Amino acid sequence: MQISWQTLGKVLQGNINVLAQGRHHDPFLFLGCHPVDISEENKHKENGWSLSVWLPTAEKAEVEGHELQRVENSDLFMAFITDKQKLALPKHYAVKWIEADASEHEMVSPYTFLPQLGELDLHLFSEGRHWQVYDVLGAHPKVIDGISGVQFAVWAPAAERVSVVGDFNGWHGLRHPMRVNGGSGVWELFIPGLHAGDIYKFEIRNRQSGHCFTKTDPYAVSMEHRPKTGCVVYQSDYQWNDQAWLKQLAEFDWQKSPINIYEVHLGSWQRADDGGFLSYREIAHRLVEYVQWMGYTHIELLPISEHPLDESWGYQTTGYFAPTSRFGSPDDFRYFVDYCHQHNIGVFLDWVPAHFPKDEFALGRFDGSALYEHEDPRKGEHQDWGTYIFNFGRNEVRNFLISNALYWIKELHIDGLRVDAVASMLYLDYSREDGQWLPNEHGGRENLEAIDFMRNLNEQVHAQCPGAVVMAEESTSWPMVSRPNWMGGLGFSMKWNMGWMNDTLDYFEKEPIYRPYHHNQLTFSQVYAYSENFVLPLSHDEVVHLKGSLIAKMPGDDWQKAANLRLLLAYQGLHPGKKLLFMGCEFAQWGEWSEARSLDWHLCDDALNRGVQLLAKSVNELYKTHPALYERDFESSGFEWIDCHDYQQSILSFIRQADNQKLICVFNFTPVPRENYRIGLPQAGQYIEVLNSDSELFGGSNKGNAGYVFSEDFAWMNQPYSAELTLPPLSVVVLRLG
Repeated sequence: MQISWQTLGKVLQGNINVLAQGRHHDPFLFLGCHPVDISEENKHKENGWSLSVWLPTAEKAEVEGHELQRVENSDLFMAFITDKQKLALPKHYAVKWIEADASEHEMVSPYTFLPQLGELDLHLFSEGRHWQVYDVLGAHPKVIDGISGVQFAVWAPAAERVSVVGDFNGWHGLRHPMRVNGGSGVWELFIPGLHAGDIYKFEIRNRQSGHCFTKTDPYAVSMEHRPKTGCVVYQSDYQWNDQAWLKQLAEFDWQKSPINIYEVHLGSWQRADDGGFLSYREIAHRLVEYVQWMGYTHIELLPISEHPLDESWGYQTTGYFAPTSRFGSPDDFRYFVDYCHQHNIGVFLDWVPAHFPKDEFALGRFDGSALYEHEDPRKGEHQDWGTYIFNFGRNEVRNFLISNALYWIKELHIDGLRVDAVASMLYLDYSREDGQWLPNEHGGRENLEAIDFMRNLNEQVHAQCPGAVVMAEESTSWPMVSRPNWMGGLGFSMKWNMGWMNDTLDYFEKEPIYRPYHHNQLTFSQVYAYSENFVLPLSHDEVVHLKGSLIAKMPGDDWQKAANLRLLLAYQGLHPGKKLLFMGCEFAQWGEWSEARSLDWHLCDDALNRGVQLLAKSVNELYKTHPALYERDFESSGFEWIDCHDYQQSILSFIRQADNQKLICVFNFTPVPRENYRIGLPQAGQYIEVLNSDSELFGGSNKGNAGYVFSEDFAWMNQPYSAELTLPPLSVVVLRLG
């Protein structure tokens, strides 16, 4: 029997048109089973129930033996049942339908389930304080009322309609429309029968323009391998084995511990024999073995959040919660972190909260409005990078970013974050001319909302994740970046010392004949070295974009270039501050780094490159085994000049010290060996030469002090004792009282 429009008048109330146009904000109000007055067509004059399903591609449909009738000129299938029939109907009933191609399908109706998002979840999210909101938003396999499926939820307040689309419904936007939760802007739908591995996106219709488009899930924890952009429903079953590491991490006194970071781009550290990517599990074994041998304490990964373009190195993030599928699944990444921890290697992650790309499938104009970004390009667009800037003043956006940081640390066991491009967040006029930026409410250039976000981020990470560190890549003189919030600081654990890096590299690139005129580039760092908790970075940024590799920057012939590089690496290792070195620099890769190929590992067979590598290894071992080099990194008491004035000979000497230990470090920044060079010493006795970067083991000329010197009772350089040293060319000599 064809159901008449007259009978349906009170029931439909325009819902069919709204559903057909894809504009219904809550299909649960109409789809499913609802009480209705059908007394006009019921001779028993009793009330009943309407069974309604929306099946745009179906020819026939039924529910638990009740044949459904297509409402004329629509994709709505309906039946009326009595109270008695309703009592016999399961709470979550199955819908069967036949497609035009005669294929048969069956699925429990999604429109029989109550809302799954609690009021507290929505309230905390709207306030920007739901730190585990990733457990609520996104796609989560669940069992509800004994029925398995996937719960979807997404924030899209400017949407008129949001639907879940995927292979399971032919990517048809009208098959699974979601319901919105009041004025929260959060849409949700539980779809029975779906499971881990299903591909999905959200189809969104903007309320104002009526435009429809598909978007990836901002909270997706797994995504398809590029160039595909679909999200993958994922459920981890990984069993962690790093409990011992996590226990000691909770008590990790990072300020007084050695932190020596090997910065790695996973896609180009090593490649498979066919030139393709290694998996997370393959890289874990190779990389950990190498890092242990070299003596690094931590690995720092260039961004591995999902990104569509290899050439972006991960800095154009489109999947903030998803480890890139280039190297395997999220559980494969968990294995990578776990394996590092089991071998006492920490893992830091390069994290990008400053900006995000404009790819149409991702965060940009997510619901048709400037949702995650500012509407005004003077605040919302980064001109240099062609990206959007997060709206740090919006609660839900701050919540997205802070919960993302906590997700990597809590759920994926990352030990800390390096926050990229902090300077671009701090200043409203960053890289902008007059008229291209908007001042803050006080007329200043400081981004007050971003400052508040960073303080909140650091407060939550340090409170919820003891032992985790957050490092700022901040290139200006903004004060107290690594000081607590209560002192007026930004709350970061540490800050990259970009000033030290720029001055040091600029000095080393000069021919030694000119170095006496730039001696202050080496000594100036002590003026501000303890104003922040500094990391000394020689990072990927210094070996790309025609800057040349580290060894290629050095002056002189090949021998002098290698000697200069050995001296640079030793200078970094002995200078106060935690350390970071980009991969390939430790074995003097000649070519500039490229993300498109493996490092030039064959160079390690060359004596010159091998010598640099062994020097880097020796410096790392010296650093880890001598508390004088790390216990007081952030205290002036850990450093004392012996002589910083010998600019004419380009020689520096200083003491690194901790309780009951002093190391004497003497640098010769010229290719001229210095014989009988008197150096002041703090104590009497025999001093053992624990490092000589000119050793033949490292490819040097093997000049030195035969392994030790004796102090003389002769005051020199404000020290009570002294000794005459042989200073090899372009080298450092390190002495320890023995």
